[in-house]
Amino acid sequence: MFEHRDRFRWRRRWRAGLGLLAAGALLIGAAACADEESPSSADREPGPAVSEQAEQQAVSETRGPQRSEREAVAAAQQDSEEQAAMSEPAPAAQEQAADYQSQQQAQSAAAPARSGTQQAEAQDAMEAEEAEEESAASSSSSSSSQQRRQSPSDTTFRDYERSELVRTADDDTATFSLDVDRTSYRLALNWAQEGLVINPDSVRAEEWINAFDYRYERPSSERFFAITSDWMIHPLDADRDQDRFMVRLAFQAPELEDDRPLNVTLVLDASGSMGDGNRVAIARAAAESIRRGLREQDWIAVVQFSNSVVWELVVEPTRPGDRDVRRSIEELYPRDSTNVQAGLNLGVEFADEMRRERPDAYNYVILMSDGVANVDATDPFAILNRVGDGDDRNPLRLITVGVGIANYNDYLLEQLAQHGNGWYRYLSTPSEAQAVFSRENWLALSRPFADATRAQVVWDPNVVGEWRMIGYENRVTSDASFDQDRREFAEIPVGAATTVFFEVGLARPLRGEPLRLGSVELRWLNPVDGEARSQLHEVLVNDGGSWSDEQLALFDLGALVALSSDRYSRLSELVGSDAALVRRELDTAAEMLERSWYADQLGGLDAYRDFRFLLDHLRDALPLDARSGYSR
Repeated sequence: MFEHRDRFRWRRRWRAGLGLLAAGALLIGAAACADEESPSSADREPGPAVSEQAEQQAVSETRGPQRSEREAVAAAQQDSEEQAAMSEPAPAAQEQAADYQSQQQAQSAAAPARSGTQQAEAQDAMEAEEAEEESAASSSSSSSSQQRRQSPSDTTFRDYERSELVRTADDDTATFSLDVDRTSYRLALNWAQEGLVINPDSVRAEEWINAFDYRYERPSSERFFAITSDWMIHPLDADRDQDRFMVRLAFQAPELEDDRPLNVTLVLDASGSMGDGNRVAIARAAAESIRRGLREQDWIAVVQFSNSVVWELVVEPTRPGDRDVRRSIEELYPRDSTNVQAGLNLGVEFADEMRRERPDAYNYVILMSDGVANVDATDPFAILNRVGDGDDRNPLRLITVGVGIANYNDYLLEQLAQHGNGWYRYLSTPSEAQAVFSRENWLALSRPFADATRAQVVWDPNVVGEWRMIGYENRVTSDASFDQDRREFAEIPVGAATTVFFEVGLARPLRGEPLRLGSVELRWLNPVDGEARSQLHEVLVNDGGSWSDEQLALFDLGALVALSSDRYSRLSELVGSDAALVRRELDTAAEMLERSWYADQLGGLDAYRDFRFLLDHLRDALPLDARSGYSR
């Protein structure tokens, strides 16, 4: 079926044979040393027995960690997923990747000189020591759960400069890509739950906003979005003169039935840094959920990588029920360095093969990693240039899935997805991985409604005196690019919604009559046939429409999420009294959310409770007040 099948089979066998020969050479060397030092070894016969022992030793070295992984999976059937994650044969979360790699190399070098009994005893001792360390870490964590810790080490984020307030007379147009990512919010929530200080550079306000479901009405047509515009008095101006407003634009994609088949290539990070915490357990849970969500007509391939491709666990394109696919996912475990480039190169090669074989299918490459690339290309644009996809009619869609806290590269994963025509998710537990990639969710996420989706808002300078978009700094583009179908513009799955908030100052007082603030236009490509489509909507301020209490509460919640994340993201550039001002604004947002009316309307939602917790966590990291000593 595939022209390269024999080549890949031969390459895997060749590399596996090299592994056996290398293990045999190490064992023979160790035996020679033993012959020189031990009189009893002088009587031993070299030859076939040594070769057989070398082969058994090589198999043991190859399968040992995998056997431990399978035991952890079996234990998970009796215990909770979190307990199973803790039983992974990995170092404690605070250990750095370099320490883990050194430990593995030392064990690998010493292993051939040990007998089978000695290996078992050493493995038992190591597992007992790790259990004691985990128990001690757990006790320490619970005894100091109220103490503030620092931000995780070795994390990579990009500080995108926040947009400023713009006079409409100087610039009346905002052009930007839509966005359905919500990783920044999920990452911050995970940090807060771990008691860690949230890095302001990690906060992308649009991803916080889009993490929530605002219950928008569905479109009346399957060809177009439902576009709505709403307004409210600025929450942080509630006690002042009402001269500022919040304008919300919402873009809701329709739900569609789409039976087109899927081509999916899983590219799984098997590097040493994946040994931290429960990263491997999360990646395995997500990969298995995706596999289970595929249908008989779908195809799947699997690539694992560390310092190079792990050839013995490569699975060429096949059906999702193939036992080699299940085995490869089950036997994911951490090894050496991180060569994302090697994994994606082969993943894209498989994906392109499937696309040529089945041009009517949607094509996804799914990278699961902590993003810590340290071999070959390590920059997202260098990686994308080498695995570039020139077919805009039926593109490969690169999805990135991030795992881990410390030693994590958010920038790499976010940019690979944005410029790879895909989307980016963050997972913190195996159960979350199973939920995000449940069959229902996965089938929705893998059905694109729009490609290259972007918006352009034009304000009326006679009505709007000044404006500022909250978030989307990483998505803003030139006004001229609005006419171009560019890959970095967003893919929008069926049923997905994008929300944008603007802070607006009117050029003249609001007298109660309907006002046209401006217009917004959407442009995108139909993923099926590449047809270019557009849609125009008038941005109005009026008293029309009937709102339920829940809709009003969700609108307010979204505005407070937008303002809180936007203000906190400024902290990298603020000091002293400015940081105290951020604290006061977050206090105002928290006071609003604590009102009983919000609790009555939203108290049953996990999202509401999580954000209240997260907002309190943000406030705790800020000064109550600050006095610089300088005159105004």
